[in-house]
Amino acid sequence: MEQEVIKLIDITRHFKVGTEVVRALRGLSLTMNKNEFVALMGPSGSGKSTLMNLLGCLDTPTSGQYFLNNKDVSKLDDNSLAEIRNKEIGFVFQTFNLLPRSSALENVMLPLIYAGFNKVKRLQRAEEVMAQVQLTDRVEHKPNELSGGQRQRVAIARALVNHPSIILADEPTGNLDSVTSIEIMGLLEEIHKAGNTIIVVTHEEDIARHAHRIIRLIDGKVESDELNKNIRTMDYYQLDSKS
Repeated sequence: MEQEVIKLIDITRHFKVGTEVVRALRGLSLTMNKNEFVALMGPSGSGKSTLMNLLGCLDTPTSGQYFLNNKDVSKLDDNSLAEIRNKEIGFVFQTFNLLPRSSALENVMLPLIYAGFNKVKRLQRAEEVMAQVQLTDRVEHKPNELSGGQRQRVAIARALVNHPSIILADEPTGNLDSVTSIEIMGLLEEIHKAGNTIIVVTHEEDIARHAHRIIRLIDGKVESDELNKNIRTMDYYQLDSKS
């Protein structure tokens, strides 16, 4: 039996803009299982960014329930949500969000500091994930000494470091050229094969084709939810770590 990681029940999210109420999500329900590779798609205004914020526990719904690993997180306070984010969710952003004055290894270790790991365990785990993304020769480099692809790999290593329940990637290739974008998606494929649950938010069809399931939103609702019959794959281990 598949293990359910995410369950959304009749989720709404409303925002007040002036005198108007914007209904960003309108009674949305869906489930995601452990080790799924899902792409969330939709045009501007479809609700995909709002949904991403809810999935990442960066926001809470106006109504409805969000269960993450069978725990209802939809009404938690800010401190509890922050704890969930650190332990359960690995974030990968379009803009990398790395600390510019810290080395790649220090950036990767940061979530472990918040989680209370000692220095020896932080270093050991950070080195493990840096090896996983093939950047053992770049651990002391600062972000401005790395290419865009390398910076995104550091961000992915940081997302992995706490053994999260889900990896949530928001337009992870948005600032990369087409060749590097394919390489980053190849890396995400390998991470998925290792047992991680991955959710990619994207507006690019080519990027979404790497996912095994594609959910399309329109007007705050699920327009379609289908298995991808034409998965785009590649062998990450053929990649060059210089990119």
